[in-house]
Amino acid sequence: MKTYIALFRGINVGGNNVLPMKELVSMMEALGCASVKTYIQSGNAVFTYDGDIKNLNDQLTSEIEQQKSFHPNIHILTKDEFKRIALQNPYAEIETDPKTVHVNFLLTPAVDANLAKIEELQADTEQFKLTDDAFFLHAPDGIGRSKLVAKLEKLLGVPITGRNLRTVNKLSELLHKIAEAS
Repeated sequence: MKTYIALFRGINVGGNNVLPMKELVSMMEALGCASVKTYIQSGNAVFTYDGDIKNLNDQLTSEIEQQKSFHPNIHILTKDEFKRIALQNPYAEIETDPKTVHVNFLLTPAVDANLAKIEELQADTEQFKLTDDAFFLHAPDGIGRSKLVAKLEKLLGVPITGRNLRTVNKLSELLHKIAEAS
């Protein structure tokens, strides 16, 4: 079985799109996933699976839509894909609060990204790097009031789901533990 990570976008945020992690684990196990572990309530699941991952993504999306009446965006990555993206982070070694470094995982490469507008909206304290897989952002003043973050998905032109560095590191640890146990 291969080890994967599923990043769910926009669940359990502000009381919207509520999906308890116990229910998510049950849904995933019913679809053939094993060793399912979740991290925090915002939709991160590490698991093993031995089948067509695109089919699993479609089935899981459909199951959530049927049971919870919302259509989640789910980005499933292999352990190696997630690790490769995490290693591309130019801000991973910044000795600061890991909540100020954000990895925005791209569902597809942002070939039509409006980099000029991104640079225009970027605060003086913010730094970013765009790759084919992710938009990395160091925002030492936080993202709550960031003009860039508020418009980021539109400017990139592709769906994204973001995680701060603390979460990325925890997910990397979970991936490693599950891969070792498999």
